[in-house]
Amino acid sequence: MDAALKQKILAYNAQVPRYTSYPTAPHFNEMDAAGYVPWLQTLDAAAGAVSVYIHVPFCTEMCWYCGCHTTATKRYAPVEDYVSLLLREMKMVAAQLPARLSVSHIHFGGGSPSMLHPEDFTRIMQTLRALFDVTADAEIAIEADPRGITHDRAENYAAMGVNRASFGIQDFSPAVQAAINRPQSYDVVARAAEKLRAFGINKLNFDLMYGLPRQMLGDAAETARLAMTLSPQRVALFGYAHVPWMKKHMRLIKDEDLPDAGLRLDQFAAAEEVMLAAGMAAVGLDHFCMAGDDMIAARDGKKLARNFQGYTTDSAPVLLGFGLSSIGRLPQGFVQNAAHITAYSEAVLAGQMPAARGCEINAEDSLRGEIISDLMCYLAADVGAILGAHGRSAGDFDDVIAGLSGLCADGLAVIDGRRVSVLPEARQMVRVLAARFDAYFTDAPKRHVQAA
Repeated sequence: MDAALKQKILAYNAQVPRYTSYPTAPHFNEMDAAGYVPWLQTLDAAAGAVSVYIHVPFCTEMCWYCGCHTTATKRYAPVEDYVSLLLREMKMVAAQLPARLSVSHIHFGGGSPSMLHPEDFTRIMQTLRALFDVTADAEIAIEADPRGITHDRAENYAAMGVNRASFGIQDFSPAVQAAINRPQSYDVVARAAEKLRAFGINKLNFDLMYGLPRQMLGDAAETARLAMTLSPQRVALFGYAHVPWMKKHMRLIKDEDLPDAGLRLDQFAAAEEVMLAAGMAAVGLDHFCMAGDDMIAARDGKKLARNFQGYTTDSAPVLLGFGLSSIGRLPQGFVQNAAHITAYSEAVLAGQMPAARGCEINAEDSLRGEIISDLMCYLAADVGAILGAHGRSAGDFDDVIAGLSGLCADGLAVIDGRRVSVLPEARQMVRVLAARFDAYFTDAPKRHVQAA
């Protein structure tokens, strides 16, 4: 990365939200079934197919970089018990709906959903199909630990309709893997990809990371190079968020082993260069796709979306979240299930929705959320057009736009009339720009992660 550009980006580096929702999850309030059920009861089946997210909060061992809601267990019994709770919750939600809904996207996240035994994965998919009309062309995706992909699991996924899988790779360097407690060789990943493709699951996503402990500049580039030899359709290049005050296992990572912000920028740029040279195109803040991918078409057609799983082509108006800590979105707002297994299981066993937190979206949230979403998806937002579409004065946000003059003077952002944008080479600044339109944002320390 150009040294002058790097210094300008670092001058604005700040703790800001990831903006996978607006308002963001830290601003959700307490919520229970009494608030959630009426939202479900008013869903309109004629409004289009919905999406489903299923959270599986278990792994065989804890990766020290992980920021997800998950628990490490060597025993399968807790997972089996959890599946029974999950099925109960799905049936409770379906019972509150005014009509049978169609489902166009199903996403299994975690944790490690690939930890599920084939018979339990089958139970979940069969229950979904019994409760909802899963469309013939539905995308059914699973986040998978390559180390756990067996022939039987791959065969089961294909039989249940899975057509996309996401591998957590992070980095292929043995030194980095040791520092994050994630031993996983290139050969293991290659064999996992081969097993899935043998059963026709050809849409593979890879998650890579930069900013990891003991990760050198060459590690990021070499990991990207090796990843490209396996022909993923999409790659997410995430920056490691070191939040030991939130995730205690991150305390096992030494602060002195972490690269500084300047090296993090160089790592991103090095990996990006490799992927672009391999024919991938950049999408949004940190995603890359091969030519012809429908995510590129969604970006170019202004139909790209961003949710808690990252960038997506899923434009469904409703996301139903099932399982511990899962977050759903309905026309009225967001709802999140209990994040602790005890609270979740007690609610479900008592026949109650396990909703614990949520946020009702008002007109101002909708307006600001659209601006922030456009910035995150396209690195640009036509603020004037969005204001007009919401029936607002063309002069609204003049103060916010004027406040971007420093970023513009430093060549990181551009203001063209009422349209604001971030230069592609300074895409790390898009969250800083988005934060200027966030009415809830405060720069309180230890709430968010660094932009770069």
